[in-house]
Amino acid sequence: MQTPENNLIPVLITGTLVIVILIVFLFFFVIIYQRKMIKNQVELRKLHDEKQTDLLNAVFETQEGERKRLAEDLHDSVGQVLSAIKLNLHRLDKSFVNETSQPLLADTRKLADECIGEIRNIIHNLLPPVLTDYGLLEALEGLCIKIEKTTDVKVVLKKKMDGVRFKPEIELAFYRIAQELFGNAIKHSEATVIHLTLTNEPGWLIMEVKDNGTGFNIGEVKHGFGLKNLESRVQLINGEINIYTKPQNGTITIIRVMMPV
Repeated sequence: MQTPENNLIPVLITGTLVIVILIVFLFFFVIIYQRKMIKNQVELRKLHDEKQTDLLNAVFETQEGERKRLAEDLHDSVGQVLSAIKLNLHRLDKSFVNETSQPLLADTRKLADECIGEIRNIIHNLLPPVLTDYGLLEALEGLCIKIEKTTDVKVVLKKKMDGVRFKPEIELAFYRIAQELFGNAIKHSEATVIHLTLTNEPGWLIMEVKDNGTGFNIGEVKHGFGLKNLESRVQLINGEINIYTKPQNGTITIIRVMMPV
């Protein structure tokens, strides 16, 4: 004859097994749920990053399109008008010049020449034809020469590459970044010497810009518009940017982009 205690043993074993199975089931359910949540978060983050990249790309494409349109408008309208004014002044100088009007006419012609020169500089800044026609290296050489001619800053260019061409978006991004870094060094850092080094080594295109300016506390300007703009341009070409600086010690900026070997 079985005792009540013996009758409880199968019930306890069965109950224990059911509880263990439930715990195991819950354990696997939580793991699967967490994995699905992580996968969904990764997909959402990837989608967000893609949208951000598309948005940044659209913004920069719009900016370049506006620069191109403005450069063409300046060349086709303002530039031609100024050239016509200069031609008319030249004709007046030959036909109706006298002692009274000659100095005024000469000054006006000089102003017209200066204005035409400024328009050409603006056009080249907006849409540098040398970048499209001859490539990044030639364009950077021209930019360095222009900086030295128009400012008191000495620019030292080191080329560790030949005249190889890169994708248009990479050349444009590097050129715009160099323009912005030069502007920052001249306007904000009070630099007197800027070193620009362009290197094409196996698998990488590297640009280093170093100045002897006042430097800055990167923590204070980390979220500044200028730095964000640089980071966005580098991000669009799948590159990386590193900035090394501190007050009174100049700034070194290194941009690296992986290239197919």
